[in-house]
Formats: sequence, structure tokens, C-alpha cells
Amino acid sequence: RLETGQQKVRAAFMLFLYTLFGSLFMLVSFITIYLASGSTDILVLSHMYIEPSAQRLLWLGIFLALAIKTPLLPLHIWLPLAHTEAPLAGSILLAALVLKMPIYAFLRILLPILPDGSHYFTPLVYTLCVISIVYSCFSTLRQINLKSIVAYSSIGHLAICVLGVFSNSVQGIEGGIYLGLGHGLVSPALFICVGILYDRYHSLIIHYYRGVAAMKPVFAFLFFIFILANMAAPLTANFIGEFLCFLGSFHRNPAATLLATSSVVLVASYSIWLYNRVCFGSFSPYLKPLSDLNRREFYVLLPLLVLTILLGIISNIVLDCLHVP
Repeated sequence: RLETGQQKVRAAFMLFLYTLFGSLFMLVSFITIYLASGSTDILVLSHMYIEPSAQRLLWLGIFLALAIKTPLLPLHIWLPLAHTEAPLAGSILLAALVLKMPIYAFLRILLPILPDGSHYFTPLVYTLCVISIVYSCFSTLRQINLKSIVAYSSIGHLAICVLGVFSNSVQGIEGGIYLGLGHGLVSPALFICVGILYDRYHSLIIHYYRGVAAMKPVFAFLFFIFILANMAAPLTANFIGEFLCFLGSFHRNPAATLLATSSVVLVASYSIWLYNRVCFGSFSPYLKPLSDLNRREFYVLLPLLVLTILLGIISNIVLDCLHVP
């Protein structure tokens, strides 16, 4: 079994260690800003002048904490462990809320308060994002744990969000926010689907599953829609978010954006492989013909499905709100 007590303790320790390490640097940066300015009000600080050399040091301290929480390579080790060992509710909260906090902090703290530092370190951010995107895609192809597959895919999607935000363009920032919102719907839905399988068969190993579609057609259909959304297929929220991120970042750094767009093919590769391995093929001798989705599970997934498709068709619901003065 993967869910041993020792591995849970290790996952919790890694989460605590990485978070504490990054938080210390962020705290030192915030204290320094307060001592120099006498205020922690974001609006006041955004209109204050800070020396470029000081901005770079403060930027590094804050960015380190946010890069851990995003996470970007090489600060990502805690996320797959935390997702794998966490209960379903923990994985949902982590994917839907915790991983979106850095995107907000980039937009509210780094870009407006430390603009010179953000401009100076943009090449570094783009390099980390491209490496994170490509690495996470290839790592996902090598995973055998269903939760690890979804966790590693989150690293790539959030790196695309950061790529768009640091383009400092209207399209890129809109795309970063929109993709964060779409990922906050799709990733929890995939974790719920994995939790449904685990609830019935008590295994997260992908080789355990085969031919699920024949026994659970409703589950297979909903799982397929969320797999398409994870691939950023058209008519889903992730498609609009990724398109805007790549559009904004292309004007800033075409070479990095072209490398990042390799994720379109790589994400499709592991997503199709995941769905084909779980839902198609001959019946697995380990699977008993248990029930399809019950009413509670269906009504949990239904709002996520509706919002994912609705935001993929009518994007102005969100984008118009971003332009309100």
C-alpha cells in the first residue's frame, strides 16, 4: 500500500518544511518593506519609489515563497507527495485554492510594488516556467499513481499561468487568471473521479484498472469531459486560459512561448494515455462489477462540468469583470 503512516508523515514534513522555508524569506522581505516605508498598504506601496537594487533583493525573497506554492521547478517536490497522501478533501482544497494564491500574489504584490525587480527577473521566471512545463509533462507520462498524474499535470498548468502573468500584457494577465479559474474547476473534478475509483477498488495504481467504461458508462463520460478540459480542448475554460496566456507571452518572449506550447502535445499524450488505460481495453481481473456513479457523486461533479463548459463558451462572464475600474 502507498498510504502508509511513514509516507504520510514524510509528505506532511515536506509540505511543512518547504512552506516554512519560503515563508521566512517572504516575512523578512515584508518586514524590510515596512521598516523602509512605514506601511503595509498595497495601494500606498504601489505608489512609492523603491531603489531597483533593493527591489531585486525583495523580489527574490517574495518570489521564492510564491514559487514554492505555485510550485515551479525545482521547488515542486512537496506537491506530488502531498496530493498522493492527502485525503480527497485535502487534494480538492489544495488544487482549487492553495495553488491559486501565488497567482493573486504575483498580481497584487510583485508586479505593482516591485515593477523593476519583476522586469529584471522576467527571463528567470520564463526559464523556470518552460522547464516546469516540459518536465511536468514528461514526468506525468512516467507516473503509475492516479493522484500523482493529476498532481504533476497541475505543475504544468500553473506554470502556464505564471508565464501569462509575467508577460505583463492584458491578454497574458487575463489568461493567467482565467486558466487559474479553469484549473480550479478541472483539477478538483479529476481528483473526485480518482476518489470515486479509489472508494470502490481501494487502489490508486493505474495498472490495476482496465475496461471501466463498460461497467461505469456515466463515470466514463464525465471523466472523458474532464480529461478533455485538462487537455485544454476547445469549448472548455482551460482552452481560453491557455490561449490567452500563450498569446500574451508570445509578444514578450516568442522563443520561450514556442517551447512552452509543446505542452499542448505532451498534455494530450498523457491525458489520452490515462483515459485509455483506465476506461478501455479488456476487463481487468481485479475489478469487480460495482455500481456506477451514485446520485451524490453525480451532483458533486455536475456543477464543475457545467461551469467548465459554460466558461469555455461564454468567456466574457469573467473577462468583462476584470476590466471593471
